[in-house]
Amino acid sequence: MTKRSLSSITATLFLGLSLFMTEAKANDAFILVQSTTSTQNSGLFDHILPRFMEASGIEVRVVAVGTGQAIKNAANGDGDVLLVHAKPSEEAFVGDGLGVERFDLMYNDFVIVGPSGDPAGVAGMTDASEALAMIAGSDSAFASRGDDSGTHKKEGSLWQEAGVDPVASSGAWYQETGSGMGATLNTASGMGAYALTDRATWIAFENKGDLTIAVEGDDTLFNQYGVILVNPEQFAHVKSQEGQAFIDWLLSEDGQDAIGSYQLDGHQLFFPNAK
Repeated sequence: MTKRSLSSITATLFLGLSLFMTEAKANDAFILVQSTTSTQNSGLFDHILPRFMEASGIEVRVVAVGTGQAIKNAANGDGDVLLVHAKPSEEAFVGDGLGVERFDLMYNDFVIVGPSGDPAGVAGMTDASEALAMIAGSDSAFASRGDDSGTHKKEGSLWQEAGVDPVASSGAWYQETGSGMGATLNTASGMGAYALTDRATWIAFENKGDLTIAVEGDDTLFNQYGVILVNPEQFAHVKSQEGQAFIDWLLSEDGQDAIGSYQLDGHQLFFPNAK
C-alpha cells in the first residue's frame, strides 16, 4: 500500500470519526424531564418547550406519568429534571439527597366535577371535604385515579379530612382507575361519576359529556407545581448543566411569561409564581 493510499484512508477515517462525534454531540443535546400527565395533556409543554429550544438549543424530552411514578423514576436516576405537583413528596425527594433544590414554579387549582343531575347534592359547594363526605354518604359514584399521582395524593388528603375511607368501598361506588387524569375523566363521563381533577386538564378535556364543575373555590384545592434538578452527585449521568439551564429559564421572566401566556378557549391554565 502506498503512503498516499494510507494517507487517504486515514483522512477518511478521521472525517468519519469527526462526523460521528458531531452527530453524537448533537444527539446528546437533550434533557429528560420526569413530569405529570396534567402538564402534558393540557398542552403546556407543547407551548413552552419550542421557546426554550429556540433560546438554548437544548431539546427537552418529557416522560408524563403520575407524580408518584415521576418521583420514583427520578429517584432511580431516570431523568435530569423533576417537574411535579406534590410539595411534601418533592421536599422529601430533596431531603433524601436525590434532588438539588426545589423551586415553586406555577399553580392552578383542583375542582370536583360530577354529573349535571348532581345525585349527591354538592353543586355550588366550596368545602371540598364536606362535599366528598356527602358523595360517600349518598353512595354516589366517584372515579379516582388511584395511581399515587399528585391529584390522587390531594384526593387522599381530602378524604382524610372528610373522615371517610373510600378504599373500603372500592369496586362499589368508589372506582379506582389506576390511570391518568384523562382516562379517569373518561371513566367518570361514561358512568356519570364525580371526580377530582386539576383545572388545566379539565379545560383541555374534550369528552365532558354530562359532567360539569360541582365544587371549586376551596383554599385546600390550591395546586402548586415545583421543579427540581436531579442530584448529579447521586447520579453521575445527570446532565446538570443543561438541566439547570432549563430550570433557570423556567424561573426567569421569559419562562414565566411563556407559562402565563398559555391559554385554551380563553382560559389561562397555569399561573407562574416563581420567586
